[in-house]
Amino acid sequence: MKATSLKSEVQVLLHQGTVIPAHPLALQENRQLDEARQRGLTRYYLASGAGGVAVGVHSTQFEIRDPKINLYETVLRLAAEEIESAKLSRPFIKVVGIVGKTEQALAEAQLAVNYGYDLGLLSIGGLQGWTEKQITQRVKAVAEVIPIFGFYLQPSVGGRIFSYDFWYEFAQIPNVHAIKVAAFNRYQTLDVVRAVCSSDRQNEIALYTGNDDNIIADLLTTYRFEVAGETVEKKFVGGLLGHWAVWTKKAVELLDEIKAVHQNNGKNLAELLTKNIAVTDMNAAIFDPAHNFHGCIPGIHEVLRRQGLLAGRWCLNPNEELSPGQMEEIDRVCAAYPELVDDEFVKELLAKELQIK
Repeated sequence: MKATSLKSEVQVLLHQGTVIPAHPLALQENRQLDEARQRGLTRYYLASGAGGVAVGVHSTQFEIRDPKINLYETVLRLAAEEIESAKLSRPFIKVVGIVGKTEQALAEAQLAVNYGYDLGLLSIGGLQGWTEKQITQRVKAVAEVIPIFGFYLQPSVGGRIFSYDFWYEFAQIPNVHAIKVAAFNRYQTLDVVRAVCSSDRQNEIALYTGNDDNIIADLLTTYRFEVAGETVEKKFVGGLLGHWAVWTKKAVELLDEIKAVHQNNGKNLAELLTKNIAVTDMNAAIFDPAHNFHGCIPGIHEVLRRQGLLAGRWCLNPNEELSPGQMEEIDRVCAAYPELVDDEFVKELLAKELQIK
């Protein structure tokens, strides 16, 4: 089995930096797939100017892999069909979430390749009993099938802490092209960036923030290290985020603002750092850290429901609902930061193009 290679136009966009929303799952009240709205969400991300989408990830709900539910292949197929039918004149990065032990991960990777996905966002959560060496071997095996988008997942939602040495070995794997850092921790984020900068592939791996608590600051920061007597610099160039599954049009505008700051030697830097606090405040309302992130997926769904992109905030697990006070927090941040919501854009899109009923 020969690994697929990353298309050159995808590789260029990946390193330029772009917005990659983590695709939610649209359900009807009976918790069956709402195919029309699932397709509509993909079209929303395309219309918003996002540079890609991640399907089959945490925001798509891990229960899609349950044999009784069996929606993993379906959501991959629906997104791939919508992206293909859009006939874009620009590159668009198709990322697939891959989980499980090596056998399952290999099967998911091959399925994704069959549907034309570019990169596998390989989760290393849930492998708590595995050694770092065993996990590295799993990454190498999956990299023989699909280009890898690494993923550092915070422990509070199923991830674990890894050493600097682990990330250094990870970065050395030839078919690793990007790493999403969602450690929600400055020390652990630093480990990944320093490891990549110290590796032989420092210029071949793009860094994407998944730190929803620090999105703008991650994207504004230049990391600088001395490596073998030379100064090496690295930036987070984009984001693969559940937070960017909502208000995506504004996320695209935000990343453009950040790139302009880099190009203009820090002009408007202070203003963006203040905006970072607003974005983090909004994220806290959606992702529900006050209740250990219990309401994060319903929080995403609630925003999309209010806009009309989803019919409700139902999850496959009926126990997944908003936490006490979370609805009021979403009310508060939407009122406090109207410049960061894209309600009018969605309203026009629903009327003109999506035609969801």
